[in-house]
Amino acid sequence: MKEIKIIEVKSEIGAGTRGASLGVEAMKIASLDLKSDFFKTYDSIEVENVNEMLYDGAEHSHAKFIDGVMIMEERVCLEVYEQLFDEFFPLIMAGDHSTAYGTIAGIKKTYPKKRIGVIWIDAHADLHSPYTTPSGNMHGMPLAMACGFDNLECKVNDPKGETIEYWEQLKNVGVAGPKIYAEDIVFISVRDFEKPENYLINKHNISFIETEDVKKHGPEKIAEKALQMLDHCDHIYVSFDVDSMDSRISTGTGTPVPNGLTVEEAKILNVELSKSPKVCAWEIVEVNPTLDTENRMAEGAFEILEATAKAIMARPVMAE
Repeated sequence: MKEIKIIEVKSEIGAGTRGASLGVEAMKIASLDLKSDFFKTYDSIEVENVNEMLYDGAEHSHAKFIDGVMIMEERVCLEVYEQLFDEFFPLIMAGDHSTAYGTIAGIKKTYPKKRIGVIWIDAHADLHSPYTTPSGNMHGMPLAMACGFDNLECKVNDPKGETIEYWEQLKNVGVAGPKIYAEDIVFISVRDFEKPENYLINKHNISFIETEDVKKHGPEKIAEKALQMLDHCDHIYVSFDVDSMDSRISTGTGTPVPNGLTVEEAKILNVELSKSPKVCAWEIVEVNPTLDTENRMAEGAFEILEATAKAIMARPVMAE
């Protein structure tokens, strides 16, 4: 079995609501309250962030702080690559979801010839580009970056020169060109998307598992189904956004949405997925304790994190 290395990414430059950078520390506090020695068990490394750029205000209206996001993607990519290269299992605790693209780029940099599947457990599809975004917040764009999608067919914005230059640069972080195929994404519990994202999901026939399916069939069966859908992939990355959970639970996140998963469903789902030897990296994002009382969101998130780590450590070794 591979040793876990925790990568802390306390960045919130891609979010619309402030506070996601505090999510990592909130989960650490939750671990103390739950009397867990999790953070003593595994080594962790922190990726330096550029959150101070938030004080300057956003210059690029259709891709806010894209210059800062670019820096973060490069740094996360390199850290994930280094940990995989050193044969660790990267367990990433991140602020806003935009840096998940850096994780995907780091996996692709490590395995440039391999096919990478992505299981995206989230209330949102995160397939926007500067051309389609309604908000300009870049945590709605990581999968578009990873697939290299501009989605000009659904263009509603007219981003200017420098924004486009950064966007083109972003798409080439780690290795040039797209990191994944759209058909190698499986969405779980995505339920709040705009028309441009719907367009891409239909155009590329992206696999889709609804919250209702999880409740009907149970998270174990759904994990099995999601892994089967990506059976043709060499490696799989699981990205868990806490807003995939129901808005009654996920008060401590920037964009809560009703009709989501329970903590228990999310825990079983992530544990079962992480038992697969193909899963090479796991990430948890978007815990925002400033929107919460009693740190409840972080406690639920930490329980999921700890259970998932145990499942990873119990796996048999997979030959490369």
